[in-house]
Amino acid sequence: MAEYYFFIVVILFVLAISDLIVGVSNDAVNFLNSAIGSKVATRRTIMIVASLGIFVGATFSSGMMEVARKGVFNPEYYVFYDIMTLFLAVMLTDIILLDLFNTFGLPTSTTVSIVFELLGAAFMIALIKSQAGGSDLPIGDYINSYGALAIIMGIFLSVGIAFLIGAGIQYLTRILLSFNYRPRLKFVGVLWSGLAMATMIYFLLIKGLKGAAFLPASLVGWTANNTWTLIGLSFTFASLILFLLYTLFKVNILKLVVLFGTFSLAMAFAGNDLVNFIGVPIAGFESYKAWASSGEVAESFSMNILSQAYPTNTYLLTGAGLIMIITLWFSKKARSVTETEVNLGRQHEGLERFSPNWLAKGIVRFVFQLNRSAGRWIPDTWMEKTESQFEPLADNTDKKNVHGAPAFDLVRASVNLTVASALIALATSYKLPLSTTYVSFMVAMGTSLSDRAWGRDSAVYRVAGVVNVIGGWFATALIAFIVAALFACLIYFFQIYAIIGLLALAFGLILRSFRLHRRREIAKKQREAYYNSAQIIESKTVIKDTAENTAETILKVNQIITHLLKGLSTEDRALVKKSTDLLKQLQNENLEFKYAFYNQIKRIREEKTEASRAYLLIYDLEQDFLQSSKLIADSCEEHLGNLHSPLKPRQLNELDNLVFILDRYFLKISDAIKANDYPLYQQLEKEKQQLFISIETILSQQVEGIKTGTYNAINSFLFFNILLELKDLIAVALRFFKLYTRLEMVENKNSWALLSKEK
Repeated sequence: MAEYYFFIVVILFVLAISDLIVGVSNDAVNFLNSAIGSKVATRRTIMIVASLGIFVGATFSSGMMEVARKGVFNPEYYVFYDIMTLFLAVMLTDIILLDLFNTFGLPTSTTVSIVFELLGAAFMIALIKSQAGGSDLPIGDYINSYGALAIIMGIFLSVGIAFLIGAGIQYLTRILLSFNYRPRLKFVGVLWSGLAMATMIYFLLIKGLKGAAFLPASLVGWTANNTWTLIGLSFTFASLILFLLYTLFKVNILKLVVLFGTFSLAMAFAGNDLVNFIGVPIAGFESYKAWASSGEVAESFSMNILSQAYPTNTYLLTGAGLIMIITLWFSKKARSVTETEVNLGRQHEGLERFSPNWLAKGIVRFVFQLNRSAGRWIPDTWMEKTESQFEPLADNTDKKNVHGAPAFDLVRASVNLTVASALIALATSYKLPLSTTYVSFMVAMGTSLSDRAWGRDSAVYRVAGVVNVIGGWFATALIAFIVAALFACLIYFFQIYAIIGLLALAFGLILRSFRLHRRREIAKKQREAYYNSAQIIESKTVIKDTAENTAETILKVNQIITHLLKGLSTEDRALVKKSTDLLKQLQNENLEFKYAFYNQIKRIREEKTEASRAYLLIYDLEQDFLQSSKLIADSCEEHLGNLHSPLKPRQLNELDNLVFILDRYFLKISDAIKANDYPLYQQLEKEKQQLFISIETILSQQVEGIKTGTYNAINSFLFFNILLELKDLIAVALRFFKLYTRLEMVENKNSWALLSKEK
């Protein structure tokens, strides 16, 4: 049996390495988003600063793995066999869950994940022991209820408090500094920056270096007892240094604040959240050593040893820190998670990732009405003066920033880091548990709201994104609890067979998510490659740039319609649902091209108005094409969902024949657009007319069937909807080809007269 448990220990450490990778990919958002969003420096410089913070935090971490040992459950009521089962279930769940969130670019809390996984696995094993009659203790005695409740309360409180305080501080800071902050840096900016630096210095001592071995106990005690003295000294010293740097060397002191904040949050993350990744394997290793030296059987060896606290080996901490740094540099999923938060808080317009939902709409409508009511009680002079402070610069923040347009400016970035640091330090000083992810994210969302980044054109999308992320957080707790409990049950009863099966499952899911993320990133880069360029656009560029996308859209719609009608004829709801999902995905891609077209038009040379009109016509046709497809999809889905009677055999036969002809028609148009085979237009026009005649014939037959009572009302409405929308699809597909034909003529003849007749 010793070999079996040693095998489990090895698996725990292998999973710990994997967990470090997926965990850092998710938690990197906590300390990178403000620096990256504000483009305070090159990404390379930001990564170096964050890497230094991680290394220092990991090296000088206290390594006290209290959560894994006794923070959630009472180890004295478990035996060695229980504990190893529990720890393995937790690690398998953690790596799968975090990788899933990373794949979809959603930030979640590694603290909450590990806590609820421990809680779920511990609860399941306690339930098994109670049901088997191996213990007379109630299940509640196995769980550290006070510790678990404190963590849950910390979650709820941190979300609301962080958002409100972030919003309030940002509002006051923007009034003091405005968007045009450079003229105010010498005095107001120095005082603000000095206060921010002092707060983060205190944060480092309280949170980042808490319990570090190299700090004398007297210094730790003095820090705890002289908080305000420490903050005052730090403020005075930092303000003086910043004043000299700005006055003598014209240094943008807000950049120093943001970079220092990035370092401090990265250091705190490595020094404290490291336990979320390696705490369980180390606790498992300590348990194994104690059991192996005891000579007792695994089913009876009590785990009282876990009630004691042991500092972690420094070499293990250093190794873990290096893995975290390597992951930070090379993980593409870390960029996806960071982009989610940055995009939700960006100041400028653009493609919104999240779709509005009923809750987001309700929240925005309520706040809008509340703001309108409050405005009636505020003097106009105060409103005008305040509004002037919230007027963004023409180029969105910093004119001297050479690294591209930032999502938000350095003022907001510094507020994000300072407020997050202060809240985490305050909670730590009072020994209140909270999630660094929750605090960092909600502070960023609060500052975005105050900074008017969520305008009327974007608020409902941004709020929907925040709601989705918060929903994902609480789903994390529930899913972690259930999955860890299930895994613990399987391992407890089936041992090695369950372990091998779950390892295969974890590996398969991670491999699948890796491939999914890679495909999404490749597609994203391909879509953005051209639109990020700065070249002036000519009419011929419109043809080259959009033709392939249009041809692919026609092919995809053709495939979707074919599957929809096949699912309708066979009453296969799964096929219809799959086709509808593919159509939604195509609509989302079309939404990206909508913003791409908008950006293209802004870059077109002023006298080249024909190129601008071409983009608008292409977008208009895409909208018509997708709208007709959606109407067919909705009709099919509603018909099957309501369990209406199927179409008659004659109707199905007519649709099958029509779809067969349509397939060849759409394929010809798609190939002709790709190949610029414009002389084919006359032939395609004839085929369109033949298709129209066929549809009119079928419609006439349907009318006759209604008169004779062959077809009922619901059946007829469905058939009419499908045929009429197919007719629109046929017409719009050829209009695409006609538009590209005339665009080519315009380019060759330098005349817009022909194209102007298109609509």
